Amino acid sequence: MHAIGVDIGGTKIAVGVVDEDGRILAQVRRETAADDVADIDRAIADAVTELTKEHEVGAIGLAAAGFVSPDRQGVNFAPNIAWREYPLAAKVSALIDTDVPIVVENDANAAGWAEFRFGAGRAATDMIMLTVGTGLGGAVIVGGELVRGKWGAAAEVGHMRVVPEGHYCGCGHEGCWEQYASGSALVRDAQHAAVANPKRAARLLEMAGGSPDEIRGPQVTRAAKEGDELAIELLATLGRWIGEGAASVAALLDPEIFVIGGGVGAAGELLLGPVRRGYEAQLSALGHRPVAQIELARHGNEAGIVGAADLARR
Repeated sequence: MHAIGVDIGGTKIAVGVVDEDGRILAQVRRETAADDVADIDRAIADAVTELTKEHEVGAIGLAAAGFVSPDRQGVNFAPNIAWREYPLAAKVSALIDTDVPIVVENDANAAGWAEFRFGAGRAATDMIMLTVGTGLGGAVIVGGELVRGKWGAAAEVGHMRVVPEGHYCGCGHEGCWEQYASGSALVRDAQHAAVANPKRAARLLEMAGGSPDEIRGPQVTRAAKEGDELAIELLATLGRWIGEGAASVAALLDPEIFVIGGGVGAAGELLLGPVRRGYEAQLSALGHRPVAQIELARHGNEAGIVGAADLARR
C-alpha cells in the first residue's frame, strides 16, 4: 500500500508518495508561512490532492515540528509554527476528498523512523536519531519500537536543559541543549566570532559579502572543507556539544547507534570526529561497555516524508 508523507516546515512543505520499501515515487513542494496555520492546511491539502490524482494511497502521515497530541491527531505546541492545541489532521481532512486515515507525527520521530526502517539504523534494535537543523530534534527506538511517551512528547532531547541560565530557547526556557548543538548555534557562534576577530574570520566574511549577520551554516561547512581554521574550530565546538549531550542520553537509554541527521551532516568527518570524541569523553564506564556507533543519516531531507508515510501506513 502506498502512503503519502508530508514534511511540514516553517517556510515550506515537502509531500511525497512512498511505497512499502521506503522509495519516494512522486514528490511536490509548497511554500508556506509559519504564522498562518490555515495557509499551511491549504498548502498540504493542495499538494495531497495533486498527488492523489495520479497515485492511489491508503494513508497520509503529517510530520510536524512540535509536541504531537497522544492520539496523533494534532499538535499541542510548536516553537516555530503557530500551532497551539491545533487539530491538524481534522483541518487537513476537511480540505481533501480522499477518505483515508491521517496521522500526525513529530518530524524528528518521522525522520528517525525512516533511518531505522530503511537507512543507517536498519540493522539495529535500539537507535537514537538526532536531527541537527535549526533546532535539535530526536527520535528514540527501543526494542524496535518508536518511543512516544505517555502523552506523546517523548524524545524532545533538544529541550533538555544543559546550561542553567543559558541562551534563551523558543520553547520558553533557557539553556536547552539545542541552543548549543544545532545549526542555529553554529551560525550564532560564527557571527560572534566574525565580530570579535574579523581578521581570523576573513574567509567567512568573504563568503558572506563582508557582513557577519549574513554568515550561514553552509558557508562554515564549505570554509572548513577548504581548511579554514576558524570554521574547523566552530564545527568542532558544535560536534563536542552534540557528543557530550549524546553521552548523557546514553546514560539513560544505552542505544547501539546514534544517527545524526540535518544539514550539518554535510560536514562529514569534520563534525563526526568531534562528536565521537565528545561522546567518549563523557560516556560513563568507558572501557567497560560497548561504545555506540555514531553515523550520518542516509535519507537527507527526504527522511521526514519517508518516515511519516511509513508510520501512517503502520
